[in-house]
Amino acid sequence: MTTNTKITTRTVEYPADGLTMIGHLALPAGVDRRPAVLLGPEGTGLSDVERRRADALAELGYVALAFDLHGGRYLSDPEEMLARCMPLLADPYRMRGIGHAALDVLRTEPRTDPDRIAAVGYGTGGAIGLELGRDGVDLRAIGTVNALTTGRPGEAARIRCPVWAGVGSEDPIMAPAQREAFTAEMQAAGVDWRLAVYGGALHAFHHPQVDHTVRPGVGYHPQHARRAWRDVVDLLAECLPVTAGRP
Repeated sequence: MTTNTKITTRTVEYPADGLTMIGHLALPAGVDRRPAVLLGPEGTGLSDVERRRADALAELGYVALAFDLHGGRYLSDPEEMLARCMPLLADPYRMRGIGHAALDVLRTEPRTDPDRIAAVGYGTGGAIGLELGRDGVDLRAIGTVNALTTGRPGEAARIRCPVWAGVGSEDPIMAPAQREAFTAEMQAAGVDWRLAVYGGALHAFHHPQVDHTVRPGVGYHPQHARRAWRDVVDLLAECLPVTAGRP
């Protein structure tokens, strides 16, 4: 894929989970309809890291919406983040509600080809992408990092697209038992799935270092962060190509 840096961005507000969410929409150059990516953040919430990723996807030719989790807030306190995210992760209906609300915004953007959308997410944002798949949403691909969440029995059979997942080998939050449960669910459901294990990486290895306290087992791994991003871009190139005339 080629890079076009003439992108435009804007903030979008929309209701979800009883909050006013504040997402970041990035549009590629031109006026034609393009394939689109719904981009979900880690449990701390939408930050400049995800905004830059949405911009990078727009430079590649995608419409990209980095969606919000916490009504415009970034939860730098780990305890506050867990207090919000743990009940959310335990409630698939809430996760799907947040995902559908953002997906509706992305679908109604005039530049979006509504039949060609993928979901890419990190941590909690990745779990939301998986729940959209389990809800039967027509997606072209689901890509996740640090989000080996399992769903309710049988619902993975409703996933209609390839699933790619990445995880650090030393991630204590997504430990080997969690990997096995996730891959068993995908396999039993007949999903086209892949799992990349990045050797020596911790949880949130993709996220540049922050200046606030983080949970134990969290750490940045620059080399694997670059590799995981390339893997995401490769997934999109395979399942959601930008080139005109391709499926």
